[in-house]
Amino acid sequence: MTSIVIVNHKNPALLRLCLSSLKKVLSLNFKHEILVIDIATSPETRNVVREFQEVKLSAFQDNIGYTRGVNEGIKDSSGDYILILNPDVVPMARSIEDLTSYLATNTDTSLVGPRLLNFDGSTQNSCFRYYTPLTILCRRSLLGRTFFGKKVLNKFMMSDKNLNEPTEVEWLMGSAIMVSRKALGIVGLMDEKFFLYMSDVDWARRFWENGFKVIYYPHSEMYHYHKRESKGHFGLFDIFLNKQSRLHLIDALRYFRKYGL
Repeated sequence: MTSIVIVNHKNPALLRLCLSSLKKVLSLNFKHEILVIDIATSPETRNVVREFQEVKLSAFQDNIGYTRGVNEGIKDSSGDYILILNPDVVPMARSIEDLTSYLATNTDTSLVGPRLLNFDGSTQNSCFRYYTPLTILCRRSLLGRTFFGKKVLNKFMMSDKNLNEPTEVEWLMGSAIMVSRKALGIVGLMDEKFFLYMSDVDWARRFWENGFKVIYYPHSEMYHYHKRESKGHFGLFDIFLNKQSRLHLIDALRYFRKYGL
């Protein structure tokens, strides 16, 4: 069985779209369960979940953060495979079944992610090489517009790889990732030292360190309403003006403290 864990934070409209899409695209003979982890819960979100009787809700009054939300969902789930899904993701037909099948038949892989699409059909960047301080500087300053900065960012986004085929990657964006429960017994849950950002990077790194492959699987496709909330309009000054930017920086510092520069 596959468990689908949706970590929601104040997105009732997108959550309804996600749950409606799941109801439409999942095969009738595909054994699954759907769990919604609602952080900083609201009546609006709880009413949305009530529209879908098969969905299990775990509501938290406080904003416990994405990372702990994922972990709580995994603890509540019972599937052999667990899909971590943001509410702003709309899976396409067979996309979840294909990820499950890939993990079931490729036992050396225990973390896999689909191709994420914008709603105009273009591909989003969702698989990467590990962050370095230089990567973050290029993404958040005018340095990223220079020839050198573009070279750094292209390497980070794996532009040198053929991403139209299944590809080994260093990490996958946590908006839609599937893991095997068997591997979790070795790798462990997400590191809750990371509140919102970098936990997906850290998790993928730990999968690799424990001998499991991390695979970008573009034959599975999902639409993603991606809004980079940590990216403002004032470069490095966003650290002072944008709460999400500050959270990203804090989690990045925790990541570099853990792994070095």
